[in-house]
Amino acid sequence: MGNHLAGMPMDGWMYAGMALILVGVPAAIFGALPKHRVRHGADAGTMFEAPDATPFGGWHGAVLFVLTLGLIIDTMKPATLGFVLPGMRHEYGIPAASAALLPFVALLGTTVGSFVWGWLADIYGRRVSILLSTILFVSTSICGAMPSFGWNLLMCFLMGCSAGGMLPVVYTLLAEVMPPRHRSWVLVLVGGTGLVGGYLAASGAAHLFEPEFGWRSLWLQGFPTGLLLLALARWIPESPRFLLEQGREAELAQMARRFGIVRREPVLQRPNAAPAAQHHGQLTAALVITALSWSFVTFGLLLWLPSDLQERGYSAGLASGVIASSALIALPTIMLAALLYSRWSSKWTLIGTILLTLFGLAGALLPPVMLASPPLLIAVIAMLVVGSNGMIAVLLPYAAENYALGVRGRATGLIAASSKFGGVAVQGFALIGLIPTLGGAALALLLPMAASAGLVGIVGRETRGRSLRDLEATA
Repeated sequence: MGNHLAGMPMDGWMYAGMALILVGVPAAIFGALPKHRVRHGADAGTMFEAPDATPFGGWHGAVLFVLTLGLIIDTMKPATLGFVLPGMRHEYGIPAASAALLPFVALLGTTVGSFVWGWLADIYGRRVSILLSTILFVSTSICGAMPSFGWNLLMCFLMGCSAGGMLPVVYTLLAEVMPPRHRSWVLVLVGGTGLVGGYLAASGAAHLFEPEFGWRSLWLQGFPTGLLLLALARWIPESPRFLLEQGREAELAQMARRFGIVRREPVLQRPNAAPAAQHHGQLTAALVITALSWSFVTFGLLLWLPSDLQERGYSAGLASGVIASSALIALPTIMLAALLYSRWSSKWTLIGTILLTLFGLAGALLPPVMLASPPLLIAVIAMLVVGSNGMIAVLLPYAAENYALGVRGRATGLIAASSKFGGVAVQGFALIGLIPTLGGAALALLLPMAASAGLVGIVGRETRGRSLRDLEATA
């Protein structure tokens, strides 16, 4: 039938298979959760940590490889949205307005999933959260066989929930198992490479499989790739603090040998230091505003940029070239951000990327006569693209390093969710026909972006090369 399933009746086997998924996913969750909850306060000190002199060994490399692969696999599914929409619209015969519901519910799912899985990681452990999000990811690949658009919307929301949970938990786990002197570059490089790799893998899969097997193949590939990640789960460790509080002494000793982790006494907080809760509240506000500003720039301004350029009279080739240039400079930007973050300053690298994006927004407000000059227009676009790519490369690693163990997962998840919320809002605006011009969007985002730079400058702190013990004890 040319891979067209729209309108086909669902037989008994189809319903039975879906029922097995509804039984199997909760059963897997029940089996994976620890026998008792880990209980620790938000100010729990990091008692187990690798000394700064610990070399980067084979087990560190294995964790790096598996979690980077996990992020690539996880990012692939949301990244395929743009590739499946044309074929889906044609098969279901739906208008563009209805098709826009798909990215809306997907981004809504990632927003919800980022916080939910981060919370789960704080309660039940980092490794459990990663594995359960992978199981949900595998189960939602069935959306490639759904005969109606409504079923696709439901599965796409659940897929977004699973995909949104991987990123903050990966940052949280890596921050707790990597030696302090390697932690900074690892966090930036893994997250950035995983995101860019996911988009490249999605475009490669669309090129290889969609012409022959149709858009549904891009959903179905979540099944084998998710199983591959589960097969590699033995190389995903648990946070040492969770192993200790669950009484898993043998696993903790084995992990200590593999990762060079030793037990260290908590650093006592200085008597004149500000309360950690007060500091974290201020820092959370600063990072949430930063994440929201980034999300509106990325999912709004940059998404509308090609259309706005064509309305200004530029050719479709130049407009589409903006997207291509964005992909080309994303990876070099992440490499540079990792270098500056680990060798220069974590705090000022983040502020620098915010300021670069801010200059791009200011440039977009220049008079149309000035922006008609191609060199100036390209410079403005380059600042926006480089600045926004750099921001997201360092924002979540910076968040993961700044919070205490008891709240690190949910705090990083909250900031990750904020970085998705702009996409939900932008898609909601598009559904009701509110699409601003480039200048209008830049003007609206100028103040929050400037505020985020100022707030991070005031309440942010330097994390480069510092142990998590010290960061948790000093506010």
